Amino acid sequence: MAGDPITMAAHGLPLLLQDTPIEGEWTEGAAWLHALGDVGPWFLLAAALFFIARAVANRHRYRALDLLGQAEQERVHQAIREVEARTVGEILPVVLERSDPHPATAWRAACATLLVGSTLLVRILPWGDPLWLMACQFALAAAGFALARKLPHLARMFVFETRASSVAEEQALQEFYREGLHKTEAATGVLLFVSLFERRVIVLADEGIAARVPSDTWSKVDDAILDGVAGGNLADGLVNGLHRCGDVLAEHFPWTDGDRNEVPDRLVVRRE
Repeated sequence: MAGDPITMAAHGLPLLLQDTPIEGEWTEGAAWLHALGDVGPWFLLAAALFFIARAVANRHRYRALDLLGQAEQERVHQAIREVEARTVGEILPVVLERSDPHPATAWRAACATLLVGSTLLVRILPWGDPLWLMACQFALAAAGFALARKLPHLARMFVFETRASSVAEEQALQEFYREGLHKTEAATGVLLFVSLFERRVIVLADEGIAARVPSDTWSKVDDAILDGVAGGNLADGLVNGLHRCGDVLAEHFPWTDGDRNEVPDRLVVRRE
């Protein structure tokens, strides 16, 4: 038919196709991918530098001895002595760098780096050469894995909060029994547990205290320690938390003549 862009090849006539550009969503998608290809590598570089710089700047927040040097530890020891002079309770602060190795975090970081990197480097990666493509993607994943292993602040981004809570609570319970806080005569042992990587503060009181002090009472102790951590001064947080804990114990379990020190006055600081 005249004017028809497609003419069937009947009677030996050639097949004619009308050369019409594709409009609409396909061209818009192609333009979007083209723009992403232009800015993707620069965006990836900027994001990588930002997250690495932030993680390096915050490394000290995950190192127990950086936060609690000799002078800071002595301040905490002094606060323990002052608090326990007012109560028969036995208080032990324990600070750990982490409650669990979290091996999955490095693999999650590797997968995220691989996916994001492959997307942002879509126009650079050698898609036509499978071996080189695999090598480049392996390098992306390896970079994410290595950075997560070396930089705790970066690795922390790949830890689920429910997981952080569960491992910290389990470790706090282990520390309570490991340090013998369950062996006091009147069941008046209290653990102030801080896990830096998980960003958790947990107060565990033995049954003698739990029977008389509501569990939500310890939230002020948690807040005091967390405020110190957030402000970059864990020692201040521990000292304030100890004094708030002492106020509670002095009210319900005041010091009496003949009271003996059943748990040594000390601060436990354990590196990873």
